[in-house]
Amino acid sequence: MSRPTVFCSQFRRVAVLFGLIVSPGYGFCQETARLIPAVKPFVEKGALAGAVMLVADRDKTLAVESVGYTDVAEKKPVDVDGVFWIASMSKPVTGTALMVLVDEGKVQLDDPVEKYLPEFRGIWLLTQGDKDHVVLRHPAKAITVRDLLRHTSGMPFQSAMETPTLDGLPLSIAVRSYAMTPLIFEPNTKYQYSNAGINTAARIIEVVEKQSFEDFLQTRFFDPLGMKDTTFWPNGSQLARVVKAYSPTEDKAGLKEINISQLQYPLNDRKRYPMPAGGLFSTAADMGIFCQMILNKGEFRGKRYLSEKAVNEMATRQTGEWIKDSYGLGWAVGDGWLGHGGALATNMTVDFKKGVATVWLIQHAGFPHDGDKAHGAFMEAAAKLAVGK
Repeated sequence: MSRPTVFCSQFRRVAVLFGLIVSPGYGFCQETARLIPAVKPFVEKGALAGAVMLVADRDKTLAVESVGYTDVAEKKPVDVDGVFWIASMSKPVTGTALMVLVDEGKVQLDDPVEKYLPEFRGIWLLTQGDKDHVVLRHPAKAITVRDLLRHTSGMPFQSAMETPTLDGLPLSIAVRSYAMTPLIFEPNTKYQYSNAGINTAARIIEVVEKQSFEDFLQTRFFDPLGMKDTTFWPNGSQLARVVKAYSPTEDKAGLKEINISQLQYPLNDRKRYPMPAGGLFSTAADMGIFCQMILNKGEFRGKRYLSEKAVNEMATRQTGEWIKDSYGLGWAVGDGWLGHGGALATNMTVDFKKGVATVWLIQHAGFPHDGDKAHGAFMEAAAKLAVGK
């Protein structure tokens, strides 16, 4: 974190304590901001509520800045330590966690899932169906662990039991419900973005390690990396920093506050179950650390968390040429980069060629005006910052 940005952040906290409203990116901090000017116009015209933005290279954070509001109605500024529901940005975390076990020789990517989870033996494939009847048969080949991570398992997005929210079942029960749900295509013939597949990968970790998935993440990544605000259940102090979510008003002229429809409330209730495919909350600083570890091919501050081979495997396209979606293992991939977004328009990208990682945290289910262009404006500013570092 750059010293000017830290000073701006501290100034805002003190100002708020004394009842002053100091919006990030306005007045006091304007001269030191390097990312804010690109995004501030979207806040000013009501197209974006607020954002926290981070840019890092392999060794340090180049900038972490915030702009706009965590509460639009109250004009409460969003700070750099705001807590966001990162939704499907949880998927790369889960994929990375499973690759630890691949490194350790405890799991093989091309093993059938049923080797670890017997409930997947004898699963069914839907071949025909309408409102009156269905035709089922066994698939020609088994789902592999690799299929889970690249969304080619044939499993749908979720099971019928995962209602009204996606965090209402223990992981073991949720995964059993996937095994009871017929596949919608033969494994590794198509791509279907699937929470079920990623959750099943997390269940393999639990079975192999004889440890809950959340504890595995805590001990293998969050604690040793110093990701102190990454959790499935925001605690009291974190809950106070959770940034509100917004969608366009009915006339698409402004913003209205919304709840996260995929999760139960209150968010700190331990009766909610961890959802590996999309349940994590985090901050820009924490996800910046995670991205830096990946950017350094599995190493961070002298400690290795993952082999370089495992990172390269995650960053390699795993979907066949007949599939238009370019997906690795738990990550979307491109030419020299990998990354992932979330349901409320969050995003992170690790660019190996440029040696830069970016984190973009907002909470938007759609945008009024041209708010969807704000991320592009941030990425342009981040690219300039990286070149001029």
